[in-house]
Amino acid sequence: MTTYLLCFVLFLVGLFGVLTKRNIIKIAIGLIIMELSLFMFFALIGYVDNGIAPIIVEKTENTKFVDPLPQAIVLTAIVIGLATTAMLMAIAIRLYKKYNTFDIRKIANLKG
Repeated sequence: MTTYLLCFVLFLVGLFGVLTKRNIIKIAIGLIIMELSLFMFFALIGYVDNGIAPIIVEKTENTKFVDPLPQAIVLTAIVIGLATTAMLMAIAIRLYKKYNTFDIRKIANLKG
């Protein structure tokens, strides 16, 4: 239960960074933190105490298996998150080259 709460707190830290910061790079870091907290949460969903990998084994009673589906979802989400982060950084670099600032307020005031 504590680990789920820590994932939620980490998500809130990232959300705080996204909502309060005006620097595009800091906003991107906040999004990455939020993303990582979700990855940890999904990985925790599939975790089972004393669970074994769900491969072909002899059937025994009371065998606990780890659910592989959340792990597969997290691996896919990591790849998608990497692509979106690269895209966000590319946009941030282009904005910096055009406006010479990462501050969102200054970019909105220039309207160029």
